[in-house]
Amino acid sequence: MTDHKRLAFSIIQFLHDQLQSGKLTSDAQESLEVAVQCLETAFDVSTDDQSLAVPVTLPEIFASATAEYPAQSQVNNNSTPDSVNEDQRLEAERLKSDGNDQMKVENFAAAVEFYSKAIAINPQNAVYYCNRAAALSKLGNYAGAVQDCEQAISIDPNYSKAYGRMGLALASLNKHTEAASFYKKALELDPDNDTYKINLKIAEEKMETSSPTAGMGGVDLAGLLTNPGFMNMASSLMNNPQVQQMMSGMMSGSYGAMGGGVGGVGGGAAAPGPGPGPAPAAAGDLSGLIQAGQQFAQQMQQQNPELIEQLRSQIRNRSPSSSNEEQP
Repeated sequence: MTDHKRLAFSIIQFLHDQLQSGKLTSDAQESLEVAVQCLETAFDVSTDDQSLAVPVTLPEIFASATAEYPAQSQVNNNSTPDSVNEDQRLEAERLKSDGNDQMKVENFAAAVEFYSKAIAINPQNAVYYCNRAAALSKLGNYAGAVQDCEQAISIDPNYSKAYGRMGLALASLNKHTEAASFYKKALELDPDNDTYKINLKIAEEKMETSSPTAGMGGVDLAGLLTNPGFMNMASSLMNNPQVQQMMSGMMSGSYGAMGGGVGGVGGGAAAPGPGPGPAPAAAGDLSGLIQAGQQFAQQMQQQNPELIEQLRSQIRNRSPSSSNEEQP
C-alpha cells in the first residue's frame, strides 16, 4: 500500500505543479483542485507528508520511460529490416510466439503486450502489427486495430490478412462500406479465402439495409421499435376490435375454441369439443396461437408492408465472423 501512496503522492505533486504554473483556465484549475482532493481522500495522503516523496518527479519518470520505449508514432519508418540484427530478430519472433500463445488461451491483454514488445524491437514487421490488431479487436479496441492494420499495410501492401482484419475492425465500427472495400482487396490477394467471401457478402447486406429509408428514422432494430410509424401501426392494430378479441382469446386460453380458420377471429365462439382430455385441448391452444399469430402478421403486413419488410431485413442481418480466420 505504501507504493500506491507514493504513486498517488507523485500524481498529486504533479497536479499541484500544474496549478502553480498559472497556464490553466479557471475551469481547468477548479477541476484539478477537485481531482487533488479526491486523490488525497481516496489514498489518505497529503502533500505535507514528505516521507512519501520520491527523488524523481513524475514527468522525469515518464520522460525516462518514453525514451526507453518510444511510442509507435515515433518509430522511424525509414528504418529497414537490415537495421535489426539476428539476435533482435529472434527475440522479436519469440515475443510474437508468446503473444500467439496468449491469444490461444484468450488472454488478449497479455498478447497485446507481447506483440508491442516485438514491435519495439522490429517495427518493420507487418505480422506483429496485424497480430496486435487481432488482439485489440478482441478487447473491443477497434480504432486501435484499424491503426495497426494501416501500419501493417503500409509495410506490406500485399498482406491479405491485414486487409481482412481491417475489414473486421471497420465492420465492428459500423463502417460497412469501408469494410467491404478492404474485404475486396483481401480477396484480390487471397481469392480462395471463404471467410473473406462471407464477410464481404455480410458487409454488402449491411450496406443495403443501412441505407436511409424515408420516414423510417433509421434501420437498426432499436430504432425500428421506437419508430413513430411502427408504434402508431401497433397502436392502431391493438385498438381494432378483431385484434382485441383475438388477444383476449389468447390470454384466456380459449382461442383454440374460436373460429376454425384464420378468419375465425370475427366468427364467434364454436361449440366446445367433445373430449375434456388435456392433449386435445393443448393441440387446440397451439393451433389457435398459430392462427392468431398468422392473422396478426397478416394485418400488420397489410397496414404497412414496407415497415414489415424492413423488420424482416433486420432479423436476417448477420455479423461478420472471424471464426474461420487463420490464427496469428
